[in-house]
Amino acid sequence: MTFLKSVVYGIASNLRKSRQRKPAGSRSYACQCERRVFFRNRACLACHTPLGYEPTTARVVPLQEGTEPGTWAVYGTTGGTQFMRCANFDTAAGCNWLVHPDSTTPLCLACCLNRTIPVQDDPENQILWGKIELAKRRLVSQLLSLGLPVRSKETDDTEHGLAFDFLRALPDGPVVMTGHANGIITLNVEEADDATRERVRAAMREPYRTLLGHLRHEVGHYYWDRLVWDSVWLEEFRTLFGDERASYADALKKNYEEGPPADWALRFVSTYAASHPWEDWAETWAHYLHMHDTLDTALSFGLGADDVEIDFEPFSRDVLWQPDVDGAQEFLDFVNAWVELTGVLNEMSRSMGVHDFYPFVLNRPVVAKLQFIHCVVREARAASRARTAPSVPSVPAAPEKSA
Repeated sequence: MTFLKSVVYGIASNLRKSRQRKPAGSRSYACQCERRVFFRNRACLACHTPLGYEPTTARVVPLQEGTEPGTWAVYGTTGGTQFMRCANFDTAAGCNWLVHPDSTTPLCLACCLNRTIPVQDDPENQILWGKIELAKRRLVSQLLSLGLPVRSKETDDTEHGLAFDFLRALPDGPVVMTGHANGIITLNVEEADDATRERVRAAMREPYRTLLGHLRHEVGHYYWDRLVWDSVWLEEFRTLFGDERASYADALKKNYEEGPPADWALRFVSTYAASHPWEDWAETWAHYLHMHDTLDTALSFGLGADDVEIDFEPFSRDVLWQPDVDGAQEFLDFVNAWVELTGVLNEMSRSMGVHDFYPFVLNRPVVAKLQFIHCVVREARAASRARTAPSVPSVPAAPEKSA
């Protein structure tokens, strides 16, 4: 075993000390030829077998032509579900998700969330939109794997659903502001341009700014409305994060004019989190999603040997919001595994001369807030499972190849 592999293998062992944690959603997939394929792939690069992402099972599956024109089935099966490609497969979005035959729309679940997309007669818009859609599909796949409600405001739930407006300012027009309001997430399309986004990041002195980070932050506002507001969680939220009834406009104005409080690093995950309780929630929520997806990816690729020790001081149960609640130790192992993993990945990033992989430090109050979010997500997942789910055709697994 190489040194690098042994280091990374040892990092995930914290997740498995007290129980064998499985990833909420696997990020490891295989083609029928047994070669590794990835979330974004539409065809195997080795054997050219068509691939598609099936959201109800959270798998990228190899495909064969179905029994009807324009349909697809899991490779090597007979009589199984006949899928369709998402209607955005051949657009600049390049969507690789599959649509069930009983769907009332030719778009997949992720693409159904779009309310507005950039004008497609501009080639630059096509490139930028493709980058945005890739990040959005990863977001949506994670939300589904966590058991969170994902319903389209356009097609499923006009009152409580989610929608995206991807807008670009017209010449001499007003600047498009990224944000969330009433279930609609607006994203400035120019954030998909790497040079523009990096220039803004540097100007605002941010340590991290990505498309996926934007989407995870804004969807945090959406889920605050859905899961916390007017719920049993609200009072505890106010205890941990502060009273959201404080003027939001005044808080942001003060943040931009005066900057964060001097002790922000002792209480918040970022400077922006210190501006208002809503932003504290959204920033901490985004970090929870970062942590979950990254560690799920590590576990998906079998990173779990316990033969390496990393010198760090782990968090103990006394930092938790509820140290005795069910799953508290599992959550603590999750956080400590993250601290180990990012410690090594930051050093690897420095070895390449690039920004730190995770340029943040988790403090004690943030860990408590993360556990609160973890508990909110767990309850939402349990509530979703308790509800009667719509009938969805089962998806057969591709047959194993004989030796």
